[in-house]
Amino acid sequence: MKVSQNIIAKALFNIFGVGSIVALSACAPRTVTEAPPAAPPITETPTAPPVADTRTETTADLNLAELSQAAAREGQFQTLTRAVEAAGVQDQLTTPGPYTVFAPTDAAFAALPAGTLDNLLRPENKEELTKLLAYHVVPGQVTSSQLTSGEVNTVEGTPVTINVDNATNTITVNDARVTQADIPARNGVVHTVDQVILPPNFPASLQNN
Repeated sequence: MKVSQNIIAKALFNIFGVGSIVALSACAPRTVTEAPPAAPPITETPTAPPVADTRTETTADLNLAELSQAAAREGQFQTLTRAVEAAGVQDQLTTPGPYTVFAPTDAAFAALPAGTLDNLLRPENKEELTKLLAYHVVPGQVTSSQLTSGEVNTVEGTPVTINVDNATNTITVNDARVTQADIPARNGVVHTVDQVILPPNFPASLQNN
């Protein structure tokens, strides 16, 4: 199935890399309350320093594009960011959604067969790269507590197989294990996985140097 860039653009982030819940400091407008007029003092008294602004912005305040940018700075999702840029969808990742993304870390990409990543990032393989990224995205916001064992359709068009093992408290997507779940974003949720999830019929030629 051919996946258009518009479809994947509506689902992916500048990332989807997310490996930890990050709290970002945010500059907020400061509210100033004026004191009522008072008689001028006889002597000048020091002015108390302003109260520090302690407001923080959590991942739930960010959309997937903003979230991925923050996560990339953590150093675990730079490869995913490069892949999204190579697919040409990095400027179209703030759509309302919601979406659920299974985000491979840098280590997951590094574990691919030698030459696979380099081949995928070549311009002539943009369509296959787009399909690969789309295979990590599920329409709708699905938290880990809502995941159930079975097949779930992806944006790529073919399903992934979810396995929820309550006995071991693990969740797998095909063969990839969810290592961190339920990272919130304003337009979706991110689950970090330890493997890149290859779609069916992924070309063997892309896995060779």
